[in-house]
Amino acid sequence: MEHEKRLAVNGKEYAVIKLLGRGKGGYSYLARIGDRQVVVKQIHHEPCDYYQFGDKLAAELRDYRRLRDIGIVMPELIDADIRAERIVKEYIEGPTVYELVQEGGLPACCVEQVMQMCARLYPANVNIDYFPTNFVLRGECLYYIDYECSGYMEKWDFEHWGIKYWSQTPEFLQYVEERR
Repeated sequence: MEHEKRLAVNGKEYAVIKLLGRGKGGYSYLARIGDRQVVVKQIHHEPCDYYQFGDKLAAELRDYRRLRDIGIVMPELIDADIRAERIVKEYIEGPTVYELVQEGGLPACCVEQVMQMCARLYPANVNIDYFPTNFVLRGECLYYIDYECSGYMEKWDFEHWGIKYWSQTPEFLQYVEERR
């Protein structure tokens, strides 16, 4: 039998089920502890030519608190291990906006809910990463599953950048094609 991969966070062992994805700041794994499924994110230090980082883990924790205070619907932060550079957060089951767009079936409620998020974010001078892989629809509720945020810049807001990837636009289709 193949040995199961495990990740420890503050002395608790999480059994890795699968890799969910690699982002600018880390690898996110679907994992379980007991009967509960969670996401364990391992911070990485791989170069990113279009984004500059300082302390990635500190930024994750700061951004989580900032977005929580603004009222953005997102997974709960469960634990953080500073030494191992890992966080554990609630797993939100459901399709990503990216998957829904790819299948041609993005419900109107998704755009309505991201616009409601923008109505909270913009007055706080904050942008989030509007790329559709960062949003999951569970039931009728849209979650922002990343914690990344930055200062508001119009060119990176939803209406000027994000919306280009929330339907089968040339930008979206090119992105899909580049990953085949």
